[in-house]
Amino acid sequence: MARKRVSTTSESGSGRNQRFRDNYNRKNMTRNQFVSQIQNGNYKNYHVRNINGVKTPVSNPDRSKNNNLD
Repeated sequence: MARKRVSTTSESGSGRNQRFRDNYNRKNMTRNQFVSQIQNGNYKNYHVRNINGVKTPVSNPDRSKNNNLD
């Protein structure tokens, strides 16, 4: 089974994903850094949603569980 490209490493008390790790290059990112990387086209299987006024990274809907953020 392929390893997930990005994992969530920290959540807020309300459950919002706050910190992420790129498991391919071992880079740790804040939510804002990950959002910027997605918007720059560096993570094609993810997109940004505006949830309650906060830019939030989410995985693109598909049948794979390998790219889900959890």
